[in-house]
Amino acid sequence: MMDEVSVCAKNISYAYDGVSVLSNLSFTVNNGEFFIVIGPNGSGKTTLMKIIAGLLKPRIGKLEIKGQSIKKYKRKILARKIAFVPQQIPTDFPFVVEDVVLFGRSPHLGTFGLASVADISHLKKAMKFTEISDLARRRLNQLSGGECQRVFIARAICQNPDIIVLDEPTASLDIAHQLRIMDMMEKMKQEKNITVIMVSHDVNLAAMYADTLMLINRGQQVRVGPPGAVLTYKTLEAVYGCPLLVDGNPLDKLPRVTPVPGRYIKKMPGR
Repeated sequence: MMDEVSVCAKNISYAYDGVSVLSNLSFTVNNGEFFIVIGPNGSGKTTLMKIIAGLLKPRIGKLEIKGQSIKKYKRKILARKIAFVPQQIPTDFPFVVEDVVLFGRSPHLGTFGLASVADISHLKKAMKFTEISDLARRRLNQLSGGECQRVFIARAICQNPDIIVLDEPTASLDIAHQLRIMDMMEKMKQEKNITVIMVSHDVNLAAMYADTLMLINRGQQVRVGPPGAVLTYKTLEAVYGCPLLVDGNPLDKLPRVTPVPGRYIKKMPGR
């Protein structure tokens, strides 16, 4: 049913200065789904996230958000539906953390732009959810990368969206912080029924958290489906252009991908 769908993309294409970046992408993201996009550098993943968030308009194709064409949304109304967390987060400005998080209420503020009691309540809940309440009076340029990432995710949550779109939220973070961010996304899906759409370069993390994976390469959709259907060594080797071993993750019946250094290739079965 249409009201069970968060995002429906049909034949989405995009080009920069006449150079194609995305070509005929079609997919559906259901409400409350954890949808992760993977693929090599330069595949068009960031462009796709910006299109879903309404920051770019597709050259060709249709995009529906919650059953309605994205073209029919006014900017402020769309911002109540979708929150976007970019890959490049500005951290060198001396803004106070709670002020940054409160920016997420902008689409909901009245004529005079003053925060209401309800807005402050959303602020406190978002900071508690992301475990940054103790950072409230700190400044962005005093925080670590992982802390800054949680601040901007808190801002997105404070926006109270139906959909949150994230462009590589775990990039440049250590393993512990990567897991913390991914667990937070899973918690949002489970407790708030927020649809999570994100880009990840870590195919193993993606396999462990995604309900649905979409693999794209050179702007084209290669495969979409559950992790087990997408992460096969033949598919991944053809896309990434390097030898890979795909076996079972010992934690669950999920695929695990291991890159194979040259000195081990001859030792691999069937090589």
